[in-house]
Amino acid sequence: MFWQSVMMTQKYTIAAAKSVVVSAQLWRPYGLLRMTTINCNSNNRDDVDAVFKQKKTLRTQVKKCLKAMDPSLRSQQDNAIQDIILGAPWFKSSLRLCAYISCSALREVDTFKLLSQILQPGGKKVYVPRVEDKNSHMRMLNISRIDDLIANSMDILEPPPVDADGNAREDVMQANDPIDILLLPGLAFDRSGRRLGRGGGYYDTFLKNYQDLAASRNWKQPLLVALSYSQQILDEGVIPITSTDVPVDALVSPEGVVPISSAAFNSIQC
Repeated sequence: MFWQSVMMTQKYTIAAAKSVVVSAQLWRPYGLLRMTTINCNSNNRDDVDAVFKQKKTLRTQVKKCLKAMDPSLRSQQDNAIQDIILGAPWFKSSLRLCAYISCSALREVDTFKLLSQILQPGGKKVYVPRVEDKNSHMRMLNISRIDDLIANSMDILEPPPVDADGNAREDVMQANDPIDILLLPGLAFDRSGRRLGRGGGYYDTFLKNYQDLAASRNWKQPLLVALSYSQQILDEGVIPITSTDVPVDALVSPEGVVPISSAAFNSIQC
């Protein structure tokens, strides 16, 4: 069997006499080396190349695992993850957020139930991704309804740059107020916050730019929350990273919320 499963239960103390108990299925792919952070500007190009090769191998393995998921199990996990988020006090209290538009073909955790709920009149302000080019340039634009989205050349739903009245959509990088939460997709994650993307660098580039913007304006940094099927949570140290990879603050899987950073521990209450 290619994947070795390990059941683990951890208890995370949040505040005095409060905790979040998370039971999650962790998967360790055989033959993958544990790797440390490599600086992309390192003079040792062999080290950097090794990390990218390792990522490519891991992506292939995780994609195979996701492709093998039973559709009914995937649907159950989609609903469980979205229900957990919608019912969470830390999410209910948020006012502005960025969220990805899930793509079934990519086997991403579904977000349409979540978006349909928060785009109700009087709901939260939402920004969603629009890929501008192949140079890791992605913008987050404001939408007010699901119907604002159109399919791009790869049939992935995105907001057009202007609305139905011909007005330019607000870019989160030009907004007057900070976002509270950013909901992230990914291929794999671990409990130390490592995230394996699809290799384009779009989210890492955007996250770094937004974090720099928030720091320059003395805004509180948004909580970076990744949505993950149980099968996507790997053993710590399996996901190789470079200095440009941005870690997440928390994971939401069907089993519950896994707070990782101190910001998540301070924000996520049981």
